[in-house]
Amino acid sequence: MIGFLIAIILLLLMYSAQPAIILLLERRVAAKAIAWIFLSLAVPFLGFFGYWMIGRSKRVKAGQDISREYEQAAERLSSSVSSIGELGNIGMLEQEQLLRLLNECSGRPITLGNHVKVLTNGKETFAAILYAIEQARHHIHLDYYTIRDDGIGQQFLTLLTAKAKAGIEVRVLYDGIGSVHLSKRYVKELKQAGVKVSCFLPARAALFKRLLNSRNHSKIAVIDGRVGFVGGINIGDEYLGKDERLGFWRDTQLQLEGDSVYFLQELFMKDWELAAKERLPVHAEYMPEHDPDDVVQEPVLIVSSGPDRSGEPILETAFAAVKAAKSSVYISTPYFIPDESLLAALGNAAKSGVDVRLIIPGIADTQLVLWATLSFIERMLEAGVRVYRYQKGFIHAKVMIVDDLLAVVGTANMDMRSFHSNFEQNAVLFNQQTIDQLRGDYEQDLLDSLELDLPSFSMRSNRQKAAEAAAHLLSPLL
Repeated sequence: MIGFLIAIILLLLMYSAQPAIILLLERRVAAKAIAWIFLSLAVPFLGFFGYWMIGRSKRVKAGQDISREYEQAAERLSSSVSSIGELGNIGMLEQEQLLRLLNECSGRPITLGNHVKVLTNGKETFAAILYAIEQARHHIHLDYYTIRDDGIGQQFLTLLTAKAKAGIEVRVLYDGIGSVHLSKRYVKELKQAGVKVSCFLPARAALFKRLLNSRNHSKIAVIDGRVGFVGGINIGDEYLGKDERLGFWRDTQLQLEGDSVYFLQELFMKDWELAAKERLPVHAEYMPEHDPDDVVQEPVLIVSSGPDRSGEPILETAFAAVKAAKSSVYISTPYFIPDESLLAALGNAAKSGVDVRLIIPGIADTQLVLWATLSFIERMLEAGVRVYRYQKGFIHAKVMIVDDLLAVVGTANMDMRSFHSNFEQNAVLFNQQTIDQLRGDYEQDLLDSLELDLPSFSMRSNRQKAAEAAAHLLSPLL
């Protein structure tokens, strides 16, 4: 009897210790701690085991001494903005504090010698990337969260293997979770042709190292160190609208030429070193000098974040941009699960008279994540944010446009996973013509969307509200 009582007491002590341990280890992100505490109490010990294996915030060692060599090379070669006037952006003349913050939190300079092309769907993006690959003379570097062995995947396979056999250096990096269904045959064909292939944190190894939660969400292509691509588009047929359930896939990708490509190359080199254990030399073939006559003088800032860095540069950039807004903030994102600071910033901006608009999907690629997204919408509507649900198909574009000051396009969603856990990259744009083009695309997306109103939205069924509430509790983990 005494032994039974002791066992009960020990179990109760262990049960009570779960939230204390999680709070201690997750004190930086309170919402994440609350979600894991809920799971550990709702599913005793099993929930805590899940947290210990896959949920813990853990820094990834990325060889900072070597990484600094890449950064120094990129900074040495690039033409950085030395004064606000060089941005060519009238609105930024009054935003010296914002500019300092962008430079500080990104850890990189704003490069001046760039040309930016906005690509608004998979068809445009794949055509541009495949053309750039065809023109490659020295190397092709692809760094993707998802690569599929489907129609467009086969096009990439055919071209990449041909270029490798022709003597071009080809490196392909894919994420162990995002590309979990990539066939062994696909990888084997790449390797047999001479393509160097590496998997970023394979699922089994990531679980063993307790890094399953740290995903490489990159969508980077760099060709000859001169042309780079970044945005929301992976390699798969769904980005061409071939998913029967989702239909048309609306996305945004950037084609960059010029000095900003150095920093995409730097990111690839770091990811490749971490995954493939190969240090690429910093030489002129990977970091070639750019002829200033070949590019338009468009300023671009590359901002990245991930578990190999301290702080949350992408979240800090978004927060600072919203706080600086005077007239409008336009956001499109497939997953809207922001932290409290960004929620408050958006709500306060709308209450102060800023035109804040948010486009989210009308149909979901993941129902649980859509419920989590919808759980934040009533609060946004109450604050005066205008919220739209995309109707033409599935919107996956990750875009933010603030006044005429700047626009942000990249891989990061407006969610806590992108802010705190994933390896992500965004490009901050300051050129007025590029901002206007993105705004024009956004206005078309508004026409293809249905605006929500608070009275109607608040009348959704109790079942729907219950699903949203449950998803909301888990939202920091999604």
